[in-house]
Amino acid sequence: MKYLLKLILPIFFIIPAQAQNGDLNTEGMYNAEFFDYLYRGHSENIELNRETPYFLGVFEQYLRAYGEQCADYLPDNKVKIMEQVCVKESVTTNGYGVEVSRYCVEWEWVWTGLYARSDLYKAKLEIEQIHRANGLNNVMEYIMNPNSLGNSVDLAHKAKGLKLDMNQIFGLNKCDCDALRKLEENLKLFARNQPLNRMQGKSKYETMKESGGPTGTQNFNKLIDDLVTAQAQTWMMNRYTTGSISGVTMESKDNQGRPISIKANYSYSGFGGNSQGWVKVIFENGLPKCIYFFDFPNNCKTPTTSIVSSYAQGNYGK
Repeated sequence: MKYLLKLILPIFFIIPAQAQNGDLNTEGMYNAEFFDYLYRGHSENIELNRETPYFLGVFEQYLRAYGEQCADYLPDNKVKIMEQVCVKESVTTNGYGVEVSRYCVEWEWVWTGLYARSDLYKAKLEIEQIHRANGLNNVMEYIMNPNSLGNSVDLAHKAKGLKLDMNQIFGLNKCDCDALRKLEENLKLFARNQPLNRMQGKSKYETMKESGGPTGTQNFNKLIDDLVTAQAQTWMMNRYTTGSISGVTMESKDNQGRPISIKANYSYSGFGGNSQGWVKVIFENGLPKCIYFFDFPNNCKTPTTSIVSSYAQGNYGK
């Protein structure tokens, strides 16, 4: 858990101009749907639950990113964001003096240098307590899962995607805007398993999924290249060779001629130099639903919503 949270500490770069008013702007974010549904209070569309380690990561990193980028907008009763650090380790060596294990035996709470809203921080601490209570169950679930290695890599990818989101959200939305206040209130309610403050009207993401994907000839080579390029931003080791998609094959299609499964080859670079791999995109109601890569073929990667939205609007038509 601590490794996951360390992975998602925010970094900063130049981001788009801020939205001044209106709805929460999530355009281009890795977790765009989650934040939009949470903001609107449409809990029936939220696929994440509060017991997952990733939700704790979302909550923790939102508080840290706000404390870093929007410190001037925190109330007077703000509280310190604390974290545990190891102050004493136990190290075991073999008969040759080679280290074989290392683990922490003493932890200490220290201030991160950041502050948070007191009510939000209290809700985050409540989630931490739930995770501590379920810690052993979570570990066993990962160990017993036949795809445990793929799941751990997937968590690292999601952590990097969350880090990218925290670089964007306060650039897309002003620190003191009403949309962020609504998001924070629902974040707190979601953490406490309470009914969310619900807005009327459908999210554009929900509407898009109901309408489905376009018919007719599409530039699937470009679509897959864009999807993989966006996904590659979360990769830890390999680097995707942009524009290298080839051998695009529609493996199956629905009764409207829209794809169900498309497979293609791509190039990437890694420790072993330049290599080839394959990627498969699974569609639901004519829209990209899951991306599978050859090295972890059982791990569904979520397509970037802004690309899916562009595809739904017919922007990849020939």
